[in-house]
Amino acid sequence: MIPYGDFTFFFIAFLLLIPVIILGFLGKRSRIYNGLSTAIMIMLIFSSDKHNLFGQTYLSVQLINFLLYIIWQVVIIMYYWYARAKNNKITIFITVITLSILPLVIVKVMQSSWFGAVQLKLHENKVVEFIGFLGISYVTFKSVQLLMEIRDGSIKEVCFWKVIQFISFFPTISSGPIDRYKRFVKDENKVLNGNDYSSLFAKAIHFIMLGFLYKYIIAYLIQTFAINPMMLDFTGMITKWLYMYAYSLYLFFDFAGYSLFAIAFSYIYGIQTPPNFKQPFKAKNIKDFWNRWHMSLSFWFRDCIYMRSLFFMSKKKLLKNQFAMSNVAFFLNFLIMGIWHGIEIYYILYGLYHAALFIGYGYYEKWRKKHPPRWQNKYTTALSIIVTFHFITFGFLIFSGKLF
Repeated sequence: MIPYGDFTFFFIAFLLLIPVIILGFLGKRSRIYNGLSTAIMIMLIFSSDKHNLFGQTYLSVQLINFLLYIIWQVVIIMYYWYARAKNNKITIFITVITLSILPLVIVKVMQSSWFGAVQLKLHENKVVEFIGFLGISYVTFKSVQLLMEIRDGSIKEVCFWKVIQFISFFPTISSGPIDRYKRFVKDENKVLNGNDYSSLFAKAIHFIMLGFLYKYIIAYLIQTFAINPMMLDFTGMITKWLYMYAYSLYLFFDFAGYSLFAIAFSYIYGIQTPPNFKQPFKAKNIKDFWNRWHMSLSFWFRDCIYMRSLFFMSKKKLLKNQFAMSNVAFFLNFLIMGIWHGIEIYYILYGLYHAALFIGYGYYEKWRKKHPPRWQNKYTTALSIIVTFHFITFGFLIFSGKLF
């Protein structure tokens, strides 16, 4: 069952969450029932009548893969938590990070059309039958972030059951938003009073309604009346130009709608999962865009790839110029982001394209400091938004694989 993929999913989820909602209004929380309802939803999400074991729908390959993967990640995290107290060598850290991301790397290679394996895509009933499951990337992101925060010493306590709750939280299991362990545990430990929960529940209902508008109305209309007709005769620059707009808007409304659903169901559990989008097409420049688009992923790459690459180069004094080191870090950041989407050439080009935009904008900022603009008003702001929008949508055209 695809998360938020049909009304059956919503019906079952709401039915299971009725006790959670009632307890929330009473200012109470049952961690036992929360765990039980999460386990049931995970079984439903990973159930399959096509890829099952011993003829049992609910004993699917994806479910077995997911459970084994959770065990794998929890063992790595708990081992590093205890090992770090005795020995904080960089070699141990590199080993656990490598082991943590290894299954994802294998899945990404097997997904690739270069490898010729079965594809795994969100909202499609296709499965990587080796070790993959829906949402493996986002579970890995949570685990890697947790390992890095353990090494930094920013996490003072790691609980076995909290780690399992964190990385297997069903509302965000398949496509984020990517939460942080400390923030998640803080919400999970806090029991809201009835009034606070009522406010959170009202926001959840609002997000669900908005999510239906985005995903099931606007995104559906764009796909039905814009994208599908263009795919019948996808030739000519004008068609590609129009497709660039339609595909970009479809991506936003479809994914933003999904994210709103995930946040809403998190709120029902009393977990205030961070937002994923903040009016991204109002961005005034490329940096502003990545502070608005898929924010949880953007901030994850910023903290885990960009900042750490920059810190490493500065510590080793690999380059004398801080600006040059920042550009190299941006290059690595977006190259890895592109490869994470897939090792097809258009994903890699998408990452390199955004690296070029970031580096180019950095040079522009340096130039602008020496040459301040003569005027700054709503018209120049509107122009910067329009220009940024077209750079962004062209990037999505590359991402779609339809440019060439």
